[in-house]
Amino acid sequence: MSLTTLKRKYIDLKLVLLLAGFYLMFDIVLLVKVAYMRNYMPGDSPDYFSWTDFLVHNLLFDYIIVVSYMTLIAISTKRFLNKNYSWVKIISIHTIFSILIGLIIRLIFDFYSIIAGRVSLADFDLRKSINAFVYVIDLNFLIYFAMVFIIYTYYYLKQVKEAEKRHSKLESQLVNTRMKMLSSQLQPHFLFNTLNSIAVLTDIDAAKAKDTIADLSDFLREILYSSDSNRISLDEELRILEYYLNIVNVRFSDHLTITKEIDNSLLVKRVPALLLQPLIENSIKHGYSYDHTNLNIKISVYEEGKYLVIKVENDGAPISQTHAELMKKGVGLTNINDRLKNLYHDNYFFEIRNKADGSGVETLIKIPE
Repeated sequence: MSLTTLKRKYIDLKLVLLLAGFYLMFDIVLLVKVAYMRNYMPGDSPDYFSWTDFLVHNLLFDYIIVVSYMTLIAISTKRFLNKNYSWVKIISIHTIFSILIGLIIRLIFDFYSIIAGRVSLADFDLRKSINAFVYVIDLNFLIYFAMVFIIYTYYYLKQVKEAEKRHSKLESQLVNTRMKMLSSQLQPHFLFNTLNSIAVLTDIDAAKAKDTIADLSDFLREILYSSDSNRISLDEELRILEYYLNIVNVRFSDHLTITKEIDNSLLVKRVPALLLQPLIENSIKHGYSYDHTNLNIKISVYEEGKYLVIKVENDGAPISQTHAELMKKGVGLTNINDRLKNLYHDNYFFEIRNKADGSGVETLIKIPE
């Protein structure tokens, strides 16, 4: 991973500037305090005092160390949040870091003083250095946790805003999915074929004709008026899918067989809404060919570790394009992938591929439970 990528991934410039600005305000308050004491409380101020030493060797030196240290803490904090550490562990780590910041400032300051010749090695007083560290340990503790509070607040607000953006995008994608599905199903060939099948059935099987009309009506109603939730139970998703399957079974009659292999204990699991219908539609669209006039489709849902696996297989024509190429051409498939990415970030798997034994095509989706 390049240095630029690492900076982009772990260093947030706005947060660094926020921390630098906060500590600058602290130094300004300290500066005003020292100036007031020098003028109105001379008895409480040291006899020897140099503004140059105070501004350069104390304030500026301390400012650079603290801001640099807290930048590293901000990077570590982001990793803590990504790792989902417990609050007890996080607070314990930050307590140690709050003590370390005083030690580091003291060590660097003493080392600098010796290197710069401000204090000779022979005159260096370790006890005096320890006393200076202990004298401000409570102040370092409070300043450290104040800045940590800023870091966590910043990341929390950022996550809230990102979550709101994702939610808004998911809602928009769900509406688009519904509209695209409705548009797809309302294409003339779909309606003509379905209505033609119904017309034929009225003379052969009036009851089945009525059922097909009801399925078409229910399916379109589900697309338009069902819940706007981005995730629904697997049971509800299968119920919506059943309306579509009833219609296509009438259209393709004995040339299409659809089977399901689903663990009933998984019916309460939540899955992206309107996920299965476009997968079945894609399987039918690409499965039939001159050499494959009969098509068998199998829908499987099962657990694999901590993931819920959704698999749609067919024994039809193999695909000649890669998954990436299909994503560029298929609007419905691209929409599915975008929704999965927004819902699960990178914690999912989605691929359309030829089966290993060459017996057809399979679509595989893995999502966290």
